[in-house]
Amino acid sequence: MPWFFAVAEHDHELQNPTSAEKIRLLGKRLRLGPESRVLDMACGKAGPAVLLAATFGCRIVGVERAPEFAADARRRVSEAGLEDRIEIVEGDAEAFAYEPGTFDAALCLGASFVWHGLSGTLAALAPAVRAGGHVVVGEPFWNVWPLPEGVDDDGFVALRETVARFEDAGLALVTLIASSLDDWDSYESLHWRALEEWLAANPDDPDAASIRARHEHARDEYLRFERALLGWAIFVARKP
Repeated sequence: MPWFFAVAEHDHELQNPTSAEKIRLLGKRLRLGPESRVLDMACGKAGPAVLLAATFGCRIVGVERAPEFAADARRRVSEAGLEDRIEIVEGDAEAFAYEPGTFDAALCLGASFVWHGLSGTLAALAPAVRAGGHVVVGEPFWNVWPLPEGVDDDGFVALRETVARFEDAGLALVTLIASSLDDWDSYESLHWRALEEWLAANPDDPDAASIRARHEHARDEYLRFERALLGWAIFVARKP
């Protein structure tokens, strides 16, 4: 069976509703430089890692479980000439072993599901970071609360309550880089185009019907309520 996200994110350079400009802003806010060490958990196709290493010269360890994404990540790192700056480890981020306190920043952009939510993600990432370093999570939040009847919260909360989860973990929020509607529309639209092109090219695939159903359901939910109600941001918190 074609893995749904390998098809849907075929054209994504950044696999979250953000932009290259905002990833570079993240690097500035983290004060990254050639001596900085960054851990990028569930790094996908290494879009942010390539931008950060190319712009700031930092060293990055990216961990990615999906073989399709890990292969794309290695290819992109090689094409950018950054093999000496970025290491891609194919494996489950939840099981990845690191030496505590050895990174200047630990990132998880859009993959808090690996640790069953934001609180678990913060507990997993914070020990990797030195005192004075940063924990960075890209996470959805609801712009409206309480939610309209019939809308499932999917485990996400409002913005202030999202920040409270960082505070409960003993981390101080120092930067918020929020997605715009343009970021969201670009991210979602690339899904639609890639999926429609794949479906047109593979009409007889045994999984075509289920892929179409999932694609159309996700598109409908985005247009009906997610675009208006759901936010996403990169949260940067300092470890004391």
